Amino acid sequence: MNIVLLEPEIPQNTGNIARTCVATGSSLHLIKPLGFKLDEKSVKRAGLDYWDLLDLHIYESYDEFISKHSSSPIYMATTKANHTYDEICYDEDCFIMFGKETAGIPEEILKDNADFCIRIPMREDIRSLNLSNSVAIVLYEGLRQNKFTKLENYGELTKYHW
Repeated sequence: MNIVLLEPEIPQNTGNIARTCVATGSSLHLIKPLGFKLDEKSVKRAGLDYWDLLDLHIYESYDEFISKHSSSPIYMATTKANHTYDEICYDEDCFIMFGKETAGIPEEILKDNADFCIRIPMREDIRSLNLSNSVAIVLYEGLRQNKFTKLENYGELTKYHW
């Protein structure tokens, strides 16, 4: 699966998301401008020592990203969607886009992609969830639908055995 962050602002979120992508075998796509440098200590720390295992793609703009992936389904996570994330059938190669922490995906983009906009249900008096939590929720639903393809299912204890 492919996780896309449109203009992420908080380095720790991107680091956490990078770690989740490595753990699930997902690719991470970052669309500039970024609110930080990828070599910042806070990004590295949040991603632990997994950065060299990450399938990372960086784009100069949203237009560049779209020009390279226009033939693939791109689901857009937003609090403004009519569809919830669990109503979608995710292809194992689809893209799931999340917007920047302070503003989300711009409405100019959302209005042209209404059928691909998804939301995570929550109370109406809550503005949004943390970005890295949102990515994990939606990504794992997509992985579950695809029977966790290519992921190991370890079930052994370290010191004891079942």
